[in-house]
Amino acid sequence: MDKSEELGLYIGSFFDELMRLGVRDVVVSPGSRSTPLAMVAYEAHKRFGAAFRLYVDVDERGAGFFALGLAKASSKAVALICTSGTAVANYYPAVLEAESSRVPLLILTGDRPARLQKLGAPQTCDQDKVYSDHVRQFFSMAEPSASEKKIAYVRQVAREMVACAAPGTLAAAPVHANFSFDEPLVPTLEQDDLFSKGRIEGCDVLPGIVRADRGLTAQDSDILASYLDNHKVIVLAGEGTFSPSALHDQARRDREVQALLAFSERFDAPLLADPLSQLRSYGHPAVICGYDQIMNTPAMPEFEVVVRFGRYPISKRTAQAIESLRPAQIVVDVQASRDFNAQTTTFVAANPLDFVVALLEAVSYDFEEMPDEEAHLPFSIQEWGMLDRNRSERLLSSDLLENNDFEGSYVQTLLNEIPSESLLFSANSMAIRAVDEFYFTRGKRLTVLANRGLNGIDGTLSTALGAAQEFQQSVFLTGDLTLLHDLNAFALQGEMLLQEKEGGRRPSVVVVLLNNQGGAIFDMLPQQSNDPYFERLFLTPQQVDFCAAARAFGVFAQKTENLEEFRQALRERIGTPGISLIEVSVPLQGVKERYGQYR
Repeated sequence: MDKSEELGLYIGSFFDELMRLGVRDVVVSPGSRSTPLAMVAYEAHKRFGAAFRLYVDVDERGAGFFALGLAKASSKAVALICTSGTAVANYYPAVLEAESSRVPLLILTGDRPARLQKLGAPQTCDQDKVYSDHVRQFFSMAEPSASEKKIAYVRQVAREMVACAAPGTLAAAPVHANFSFDEPLVPTLEQDDLFSKGRIEGCDVLPGIVRADRGLTAQDSDILASYLDNHKVIVLAGEGTFSPSALHDQARRDREVQALLAFSERFDAPLLADPLSQLRSYGHPAVICGYDQIMNTPAMPEFEVVVRFGRYPISKRTAQAIESLRPAQIVVDVQASRDFNAQTTTFVAANPLDFVVALLEAVSYDFEEMPDEEAHLPFSIQEWGMLDRNRSERLLSSDLLENNDFEGSYVQTLLNEIPSESLLFSANSMAIRAVDEFYFTRGKRLTVLANRGLNGIDGTLSTALGAAQEFQQSVFLTGDLTLLHDLNAFALQGEMLLQEKEGGRRPSVVVVLLNNQGGAIFDMLPQQSNDPYFERLFLTPQQVDFCAAARAFGVFAQKTENLEEFRQALRERIGTPGISLIEVSVPLQGVKERYGQYR
């Protein structure tokens, strides 16, 4: 057996094990040293079709974020392939975001063999542990071989990678494997056992990975339930409130929501719902959307205990209020408290659903017998609910939503027009804050995602397009500087067309650009100033023709002049396959004043 044949079997066995463990997507950035990985991945796609989808993105940075979006939306591990050198470094921003957001990425990098390291060989650098502690595990792969031991080894590494990445859990993470390849780089692909060599036959019915979380003891549950019964409680429902696998499993999501609502009602704990919690799709009076406007005001109801699920909410006011009042904080998360205020009183290392069910069982509360009328709800929920309704009604009854210069007008229009079961992917900075402020639509099932791990503005369009592959309809809400960081992602219009030609699906993705021609968010921050440095260093005005840029990539683009034009354009583009851009203009300065009109 020659080296090309052994190379093919080694990599083929690796991908076969990944597929057995549920990996179905791979994103390839073209390059030379990663040839064996790319070619075998392509062969897997040819043989298994939709069971192993292959995407190609020439921009490694964008590819990393595209894979991030795929993994974020599917809750499955996504493989990412690139060549050696700076290509590896270009994945770094997406790796950092994946670490912080707990997204299961499998980074597979090609490298030169050890004999060419540190001797001036081109496109060669030290790639061992290049991502440091930002990945959960690093694997320096052994030299390819088709020996029985090497095939067993490479399959075991595949299992370890998926286990460490923990897809479908709230403890997901990126993992890195570095493959050193000597020439010849082209593997033999015509072998019958390319993917089956070393497979353990007869065990297909067994799951590849089993995870079991330690449940709360009866004593733990009794203590916590008793404490909540004797104090005024609020729940902060952030990103990570629900299981990632519930994203596309409606029955599971409804079950988890039912349990959470039961918990809220039993302990009189209003659910202060961050947009990324997915709770705002449910029109229950216990779900509070406008808590940002209530916090740190004279109207804010008293609370003594905060139960937080997952990440801290977007609302800065909420964080400030909690930091000031110093209530007891019970943080429920599977991995870490993520408490940037360092005020966690009790950390419960559990899935939020397990925690909720354990406490309801401790007090013998029947899920099926919850109040079905608002009048029967406990006091605190009614108090917070009244303030929340007053806030939304005040805005809806005002003339602000017909103001063509008001960001809230466009966000509300977008939320009214986007169909149920759609994805709303929000950029950071002003976009996510606008969603937080104005998303109080009731009774419409939306999935809301964002890159809130590190709150960066790079790679966001790529991430949104990756996530969009899991939905029929998606809208990406962004500002101009964020879009400027990732214009190259519009090139994925061609990749989506190719996917459609190969029998795949081409979803509709509408990019809504709120263009204030600079960094308007800085107008709301402490460094705001009338001095020249402020405009130069922070506002950073720009005059980019985004419509022309989008059209250069074959993307439909339209600039609208007012709210009615925007509404009409949105109606025309929703449901249209592929990427579309709709641009609206809003002022660069005066953000604080515009938002303050309805508070």
